[in-house]
Parts: sequence; structure tokens; C-alpha cells
Amino acid sequence: MRVEQRFEVERPREEVVAILRRDEMLLGLFPDAKTEIVKREGERKTLCTHYRALGREGTATFHFDFAPDGDVRFEKICDGKIFRELRGEVRFEKRGGGTRVRIALEGRTKSFVPDFTIRIPLQEQVEKMSDALRRCLAAPAEG
Repeated sequence: MRVEQRFEVERPREEVVAILRRDEMLLGLFPDAKTEIVKREGERKTLCTHYRALGREGTATFHFDFAPDGDVRFEKICDGKIFRELRGEVRFEKRGGGTRVRIALEGRTKSFVPDFTIRIPLQEQVEKMSDALRRCLAAPAEG
């Protein structure tokens, strides 16, 4: 199952890429959870987030990998409770003087968890990530 959000901002691609690399922006992608960066290694940042989903509390670990082209790929370290695999990406495309941003999540659930039970929470998560990034990118440039 795949969910995706797209939006455009009036900032150059290079500026948008730099903003997403900021620690506070990465942490802001999970607005409803206590999240912290637990490890930095090269172009990878590992985040741990404490969440509540489907009536359960849990902790999730995500690896965010920053590609040389500026795009970001991430994956959840799956604990086997709901997802077999959960990956995502944030891609940036030049659009005139601005940038189109695309956030996508793709996951495969465990066999005993039907996709339809997780589709809405997954869609809500990508919408929250998109809204957080959009708000940050709409703020006036620093400096």
C-alpha cells in the first residue's frame, strides 16, 4: 500500500533541501509524538519516536538517509507487530522559481493485519508530515 502528498512552495530547491536537513525539521515531521535523534552517522540520522496508533502505545525507530541529489529516503525498523516493511521518501523537483515537494510512504503489513485497517492511519501520518514541512517552508527565510 502506498500513500502520498504533494505540494509546491515558492523557494528554490536548494533552500528546501537545506531546511529538511535541519534536526528540528526532521523532528517536526512527527508532530504528535515525542521524537529524538538517537544517532548520526555520515548522511544518516536515526530517530526514535514514541507514538499511539490503533489504540496502542509504541516506539518506532526510523533511519533517514540524505541522498547526494538532496532527496531523502527513510525506513522504519519494523518490530513485527503491524508492518513487515515501511519505507518513505521526500523528493524535491524544481518548478519555475519554486519547488514541488512529494512525500510518500509505502508499507506492507503483517499477514494478520489487513491493509484497510492501517491505510487511514498511514494516510493521516503522511498528511501530518506534509503539513509540518509545508508550514516550515512557508515561514520567512532566516537571516
